[in-house]
Formats: sequence, structure tokens, C-alpha cells
Amino acid sequence: MTEAILLVGGKGTRLRPLTVHTPKPMVPAAGVPFLTHQLARARAAGVDHIVLATSYLAEVFEPYFGDGAALGLHIEYVTEEEPLGTGGAIRNVAARLRSGPEEPVLIFNGDILTGLDIRALVGMHESTDADVSLHLTKVTDPRAYGLVPTDETGRVLAFLEKPQTPEEIVTDQINAGAYVFRRSVIDTIPQGRPVSVERETFPDLLAAGAHLQGMVDSTYWLDLGTPAAFVRGSADLVLGRAPSPAVPGRCGDRLILPTARVAADAKLTGGTVVGEGAFVAEGARVFGSTILSGAVIEPGAVITDSLIGHRARVGERAVLTGTVIGDGATVGADNELREGARVWCDAMIPAGAVRFSSDQ
Repeated sequence: MTEAILLVGGKGTRLRPLTVHTPKPMVPAAGVPFLTHQLARARAAGVDHIVLATSYLAEVFEPYFGDGAALGLHIEYVTEEEPLGTGGAIRNVAARLRSGPEEPVLIFNGDILTGLDIRALVGMHESTDADVSLHLTKVTDPRAYGLVPTDETGRVLAFLEKPQTPEEIVTDQINAGAYVFRRSVIDTIPQGRPVSVERETFPDLLAAGAHLQGMVDSTYWLDLGTPAAFVRGSADLVLGRAPSPAVPGRCGDRLILPTARVAADAKLTGGTVVGEGAFVAEGARVFGSTILSGAVIEPGAVITDSLIGHRARVGERAVLTGTVIGDGATVGADNELREGARVWCDAMIPAGAVRFSSDQ
């Protein structure tokens, strides 16, 4: 296997304000754009040619990754003029593929952090002579996902929409967002219109008698679609719970990038990242959080499971838990922000304006 398609065109609406100025795959996780981790893992599995299917803020990808040589890859870019869905995006880049009709093409969703054994998925695809092979993972609560039941040999039996009742939960296996397609199957996807592989391509292939094979892989898997999940994924990369050859440093409790400054008595734990040019002042405590480039954390601030955007500022003694602060925003001193709070880019919260406890 030598080539892959990475689907990186989504708008990342669930991640806003992180994605106001930055496409989701380019939001930093463990010190580098998340896409870097996917590219590095694909390269480690033997992939050398990758086509990026871009759409939203497409212009930022190529200036950063160029032709891919720095990662040992050859990267090409194809931009959708109008969003085409997962299947439409795959079909839209088909002309850039080099594989023969019977050869395998690896396809990744651009927002999944996984420890998947890529070589094993391709090996199973070839040994079973499947038309499409899917990475499946088991989840404790499958109600938020489409279900993918298989027979005893791993052959896919159906694609079921998100279950609405307990009786509809017939399996705990879900589509984990990585596939291997026989090259000729890609050419059967309709061209020039939106197509969903989950709702249209896969069910239609099953109905036509195609062989779809599932491989259940129980390694690390996380959908980074929400701010809380993204922050957790970054921390897990730093802690070494999620594998990636692209983490720019040794795994441990914290990752401090070059030119970042951290006061001697500041406490950073839980997989915290401090980006280039950022500053964490004396007495600050930061757990499991991401501080992006140029951000300032003032003395005594306490930040937990949060993401602080580029050039943002968190004031003295502010307490942030499970929050996202957009690029350039300011949270004044003595504010308290709790789970789910999102402060938009360049917004300013005056000192002591938001609290959940007394100011005494």
C-alpha cells in the first residue's frame, strides 16, 4: 500500500471558536497541527502518497505542509468548490490516485485520533479479498453512532442509523472512520454531487452484493469533534496514551514548546501543552489543558481541561474548567468559567464579571 486520502474539508462547527480562523485538522494537538499526527502515522505504516481532500479554509494546508517532503511523503491537494460529503470528497480526488483498479487505497476521516494498526487493516482487506474494509471500534454507549453489525467472519451485515430505542442496539460496534477501498470501487461513487459513504455508498454496496469487511480494533480511539474531546486528545498524546511519532518531545506530564516561558513555581500537569511564545506566570496551575502560541496566563490562574487560543489572555486568579477561549480573547482577573463555556475570538470579559461563587 502506498497511497491514502485524508478527508479534511469539514467546517468543524462543533469546535467553534477554535475553528473560526483555523480548519479543524490544523488546530494544534500536542504541539503540532492535529493533521501532522495522522500524516506521520500513515507514513510509519508505509504510505508515501497522500491526497488531502480540502474545502473549508483550504488555503492554509499547503503553505504549512508543502509537498510533504519534510514528513517523507508526497502530498497533493484537491479543493472542493462546494461541500461534497465524505463520499463525494473521495470521488473528487480520484483522478490524483496512482493505484491500479485492484489495489488498496487507505482513507481517513480528518478528526479521528486512533491507535489503529493500519498495516493490519490493509492486510485483512487483502487476505479477505474485500471490496471495502472498515475499521470498527466498540463503544460503551453506541446511541450517538451508526451501528455496524458483522457475522462471525467479520463480514459486514448492515449499516444501522443511530438507535432510538434499546431494542435497536443490536451491536456495540461502530464505524471508526478509517477504510480501505479497492481502487475500482472509488470510481463507482457518483461524481459532482454530495455523497455520504455512511448513508449512501456503503448501504448501496451491500445491497449490490459487494464484500464489506469489518476489523474490530480495540486500541485507543477518540472522535475529536467537540472541544472537550479535542483537549483530551491532545493531553493523551502528551501523556503517551495515544500513539504518534509526531509529538515534538518526550511523553510526560507536560510539553513546553521552544520560546514558551513558564514561571518556576507554576504547576503544569495532566498532559498540558504550552505553545510557542506563550507565558505562564508565577503561581498558575494548569491541568490537562492546551495553551496555544502567544497566550498569557497571569499569576494565580487555575486552568483545568481547557483550551486557550492563540494570543489570548487569562487574568490573575481566574478559574477556568472545561472551557475554550478563542484567539485574541481576554478573560479578566477573578472570573470563573465552567464546563462548556466558549469565549469568542477577540472578546473581552471584564475582571470579576462572571462568577459561580461569592467574591468574598
